[in-house]
Amino acid sequence: MFSAEQSCWFVRKVICWRAVASIAWAVLLLPPITAVFVLLSRFSLLHPIQSVSECMSFLTSASAIFSFILLCGVIIMVGFLNLEYYTVIPTIACSKIALLGQLLHPRQFVNSLAHCIMGIIVAWCCAIAIGGRYETIAYPCTPADGADSSHQMCLNEHHFILLLAGAFVGLSHSMLGVIYNMNYVPFLTVQQYKYLRFKGSLPSLVKCSATQALYSVRNYIVVYFFLGYIPKAWICKTLNLHLNSSAHPLDSIAGLLDLNLLYQLWVSAGFLLLTWHVTLLLFRIFVTEVYSFPVQSSFTEDAHQCLPKVITGKQPMILKFLALQDLALLAQHSPLRRSEVFSLSQPGGHPHNWNAISKECLSLLNDLTQRLIAYHDTVATNGRAKALPTGSERKTSSETSSTEDLMSPRPTFLMKTPASVFARSIVGASQSPLTAPFTSPDPDSPFASPALRRLTAPADPCSPWFGAVQSPHVMRRLPKLWSTPTDSQVNGSPPASPASVPSPKQEPSKPSLLAQFLQNRKEQVKHFLAKRVLIMYLFNKLPEASSQALFADSQAHIWALEGLTYLVQASFSEDQFGVVQTALPSILGCMLVLQEAVDRHFKLPHASSKPVRSASSLGDSTHKTLRFALRATLKTAIYRITTTFGSHLSAVQMSAEHRKRLQQFLENKE
Repeated sequence: MFSAEQSCWFVRKVICWRAVASIAWAVLLLPPITAVFVLLSRFSLLHPIQSVSECMSFLTSASAIFSFILLCGVIIMVGFLNLEYYTVIPTIACSKIALLGQLLHPRQFVNSLAHCIMGIIVAWCCAIAIGGRYETIAYPCTPADGADSSHQMCLNEHHFILLLAGAFVGLSHSMLGVIYNMNYVPFLTVQQYKYLRFKGSLPSLVKCSATQALYSVRNYIVVYFFLGYIPKAWICKTLNLHLNSSAHPLDSIAGLLDLNLLYQLWVSAGFLLLTWHVTLLLFRIFVTEVYSFPVQSSFTEDAHQCLPKVITGKQPMILKFLALQDLALLAQHSPLRRSEVFSLSQPGGHPHNWNAISKECLSLLNDLTQRLIAYHDTVATNGRAKALPTGSERKTSSETSSTEDLMSPRPTFLMKTPASVFARSIVGASQSPLTAPFTSPDPDSPFASPALRRLTAPADPCSPWFGAVQSPHVMRRLPKLWSTPTDSQVNGSPPASPASVPSPKQEPSKPSLLAQFLQNRKEQVKHFLAKRVLIMYLFNKLPEASSQALFADSQAHIWALEGLTYLVQASFSEDQFGVVQTALPSILGCMLVLQEAVDRHFKLPHASSKPVRSASSLGDSTHKTLRFALRATLKTAIYRITTTFGSHLSAVQMSAEHRKRLQQFLENKE
């Protein structure tokens, strides 16, 4: 594995320069966008020619040039924030309280503050471009008592409300970025040129900016109507300004019904959002551009830049995603680069390239399978009695697993799920005190039923059923697709369980009085909070969020499936050394197990419902439907292998359960 310093070469040499190129194009597009904004803000239907000539004269003035320089600085800052906050794996909040925690995170607070400041700068430039009563923040006014007013200045509330609108739109844009995952960088399924992609996205970009600006102005008007007097009093006190009593205050119904004011607020907010959205769109287009990695290199110092090394790395994730994307394209469209994958090392004659690529792809697929198994196990056992030896005894995981193999009718794969798969959501969820009252009821409790006590009672060594399977139905449920290759034989029957050997019974350790007191208090607090509507609203799981979070990084698995199966398909005629056929049993077994796990997941509630896409936000919603894309890609990948090899797959060694499932694909019944 290469060092961390070598793994950053891609960020320095590729990602940073792509971000710079996107910022440069955003700056080049700023003059025409600014010219359109000036024309819309100054245009008059009664005097069209005069308004156009005024716009042309303003665009060549010194104030316009200074405003343009400030706008360029804002665009550069927005591009830097895009580079700093982007991600290829969206962050999905599974509850309202989790979403609130993301919004109040210190890192997000810095981002919101920066957008507020940039919004004020853009709003000031818009006020200069609009001119007239919006141009300055103060003007000389006459006091109500008629005294000398040579040194008295009054607050220009039209200018002030425009500046506050810029701050409000910047803040709302930053928060909507968290809610709609606008920092998520999606990859297109169909590759396009950068110009065609930008051209195709421009109409929806303008529509999205105008719609979001309209909603932001509506919300801002409501907030300013109720709370506008607070910043107005503060700015007057800070700048020693006065309020003109002869003018209508804008934090009133009469002041806010000014159609020209509402129009200027909407146009300015739309200009602000359009420039920022264009910068974000260009960043997405440039960063997700296909990068071709060399499969092998003649120089050892460049070995860390080759595809087999890059694809096994963990950080940065953009590097791994682009490597998997390149693998999928390589396997589908490049015979020359495929031959390098199938080649043998010299000297030695080992398929190092294929071994590294196939091992990483299978590792990704196995990781997703384990996550699905763990998630289904958590959902299936929630609120259901789990078979435990005693109510208060806490054994090690191996002892508990061996005892449950005797007494529980559930398949053994549920107990063999490693605890590390819960790391994405809950650490050690099976032993957490928060879930124990709902998943593992105490059979020693006076409220436990006699049936539960009989179910969870330890087996009697003198009984003729001790150490034996109690029902023939259990034998039929044991060979499952979830069994690992080390746990099952070729014919699908598992080896004898070591749990049949009786172990000396240990006395259960009684919890201390302090532990019982703390546990009772914890339960009382939980039951008290569960009865509060607001608490339940914040902590209840969102219907589809858990399923979306489970498949948040499935784009990598889709590319792994495509790359692996296209290479297997091409090996039928291109693999001269047979390096792929040796791994065919493990590839088919991994894919069949994953297919079973995905099918079981889609039988859960809310897993098969497709979300509605929001048209008022630039946030990409493809991550919400990744599970559907993965299911279709997985089924297509298995069919790709079966249609290529056909009857030859009968010679591949696999379990009886796998062979039965594969036969469904061979007969086109899936």
